[in-house]
Amino acid sequence: MTAARTLTRYISWRFLIAIIGVFALCMVLIFLIDFVELLRRSGKLGNVPVSMLAWLTLMRVPSAAEFALPFSVLIGSIGGFLMLSRSSELVIVRAAGMSVWQFILPGILVAFAVGVIAVTVYNPLAAQTRLASEQLYTELFGKQVSLLKTKRAGAWLRQEGIDGQSVIHAKNTANNGLSLVGVTALQFNKDGNLFERLEAESAQLKDGRWELRRVWVSAVGRQPAYYNNYILSTYLTPTQVTTALGSVYSLSFWELPEFIDIADRAGLPAVKYRLQFQSLLARPFLLAVMVLLAATCSLRAFRFGKVQTMVIVGLSAGFAFFIFSEVSRNFGVSGLAAPEVAAWAPAGIAGFLALTVLLHQEDG
Repeated sequence: MTAARTLTRYISWRFLIAIIGVFALCMVLIFLIDFVELLRRSGKLGNVPVSMLAWLTLMRVPSAAEFALPFSVLIGSIGGFLMLSRSSELVIVRAAGMSVWQFILPGILVAFAVGVIAVTVYNPLAAQTRLASEQLYTELFGKQVSLLKTKRAGAWLRQEGIDGQSVIHAKNTANNGLSLVGVTALQFNKDGNLFERLEAESAQLKDGRWELRRVWVSAVGRQPAYYNNYILSTYLTPTQVTTALGSVYSLSFWELPEFIDIADRAGLPAVKYRLQFQSLLARPFLLAVMVLLAATCSLRAFRFGKVQTMVIVGLSAGFAFFIFSEVSRNFGVSGLAAPEVAAWAPAGIAGFLALTVLLHQEDG
């Protein structure tokens, strides 16, 4: 019993070191790529100190690295199995009467534990750093084009207030959509006629109003006027604005259930937030499946050859799994599949296929 526990701890430690090493390497690569991109954009948008760009990049890395976690577990697990196989440790373990399932189990448990920590601890930290990075970017680049938006056209918002209907366009959003930068607002009167155009440097959502700063106001029949502060009425609540403009990745695992509940009670669509919550719930199981997937291609003894081919097959399977996960996510976002199905189906299908292959390889 003592020998089995010692062996389990040894295999678990090897897996943990391999996974952390690959994930750290991914974070370094993400930092370098993002930092170079920020340097390039900074040259076009204005002079920003390199130290501030480096700090901004550091705050953006944790959120971006979350997407690399499944691949880090896959590659780390493949590396762990290959190191054990290369040193003939797997051969010795097999000769001692231990089945493949017994020495795969420590890796599965490590991956599952990593997934739990990633969801409950790492994800909230990543959400906070992403939110802080959005705010810092707003301070550094002002009205310039946002690096945080995926659509170059910016964000559009249609709303109503005491003064009538208005359409707001923002080049950049921060603080989950509650702060806007590079704002253009078209104000309509109660008869639906355009009577005012506002060009503001920034806007903040307060109770029942948008507070605009450094505003040029143009209206029919009079010269444009400048105001340091200007009020635009709105009936929108922070939840409604966050649903329309906010980033789902700026909300942590612990915040999502409350936000989904508020959105449901307000009658607002919360599909992408429900999908994100289910994806986080499924993450520990997904990482455990990555270990099974790695085992299908890396348990072959080195003396039999074709190890490189098996590794390439495993990496290709991981890439195919990523494509399938994105397709499944898009089905969930579009409403073609329930969020629970879209989030859990990739892990379930990949786990079933990996178990089938392992049973065929080991038990015939």
